[in-house]
Amino acid sequence: MSPVNIAVAGAGVIGRAHMAVIAQNPRCRLSAVADPSDTAQALAHDHGVPWYASLEALLAAALPDGVIVATPNALHVPQALQCLAAGVSVLVEKPIAHTVEQAEKLVQAAQTHAAQVLIGHHRAHSPIMRQAKAVIDAGHLGQLVSIMGSAMFYKPDDYFAQAPWRREVGGGPVLINLIHEIHNLRKLCGEMVEVQAMTSNAVRGFAVEDTAAITFRFASGVLAAFLLSDTSASARSWEQTSQENKAYASEDDEDCYVIAGTMGSLSVPTMRLKTYATVEDRSWFKPFQHSTVALLREDPLALQMDHFVEVIQGMAEPLVSARDGLQNLRVVEAIAQAARTQAAVRLSS
Repeated sequence: MSPVNIAVAGAGVIGRAHMAVIAQNPRCRLSAVADPSDTAQALAHDHGVPWYASLEALLAAALPDGVIVATPNALHVPQALQCLAAGVSVLVEKPIAHTVEQAEKLVQAAQTHAAQVLIGHHRAHSPIMRQAKAVIDAGHLGQLVSIMGSAMFYKPDDYFAQAPWRREVGGGPVLINLIHEIHNLRKLCGEMVEVQAMTSNAVRGFAVEDTAAITFRFASGVLAAFLLSDTSASARSWEQTSQENKAYASEDDEDCYVIAGTMGSLSVPTMRLKTYATVEDRSWFKPFQHSTVALLREDPLALQMDHFVEVIQGMAEPLVSARDGLQNLRVVEAIAQAARTQAAVRLSS
């Protein structure tokens, strides 16, 4: 089968990452770049593909097999709708939209068009997540009870100097970073039905939070406690423990999730498993059996690209659907409301 033609809209950090992944994948090829910047024009020249100042111009010139929308959040839905109207499948970077109302429009359109929508929660393609879910589904932990999770890291000052909008409402770690964790937790434990949250900006004093403590209730009864901070000098984050993105320093002995059930617990991503031998042995006075779940690490962005190719070819349904992206965004908005009102917020399905 001939390689599929994939265009990239948006030549920022994540857009360039997608271009690099496409270049390494024999099943697809970069067909065009759409972005009004001089940098994007230079990138297109370097890759030997056409450059367009807008997605509209790209779609009018020649339809690719698929488009990756890696533009600012507010453009995700209108540009994805343009692709669907043209009959082109689309990978929309997370978050699906900047508001729930916009995301609902894309969910509706995804149901009425033949072209497919894949949302770019790339950790869904991580072998770490796949193995953790397999341990849970196999019953090694017994009935799930609780999760302790963290995304604690330190963003340097130039992170905010390069993009001052990150200091303002909408730029904090809840909206930028936590949406990854929400998707992970939903896939491990099922749907969330209630959240509570507290936030603080005591360290940087920006208009947006730098730290948040959040609790989740799942439909199954599982409870999760999650600590998020972009000003904590800590390695307890996915980026610094998973070893999936080599741009980050890595700590081999740190975990960012501990998933516990009635028979044992799994620490992720070290995959250290502690279980009781039998039901009768369950007691805090009794020792655990210790093991480590075998794991082969791969780049989830590369795996996501393979999946997108199969979605375009009609060989697979999107692993992360528009409805998934919508639900992740609903949880983010519920957290913001819970922090603002200091009250528990119930989630709609």
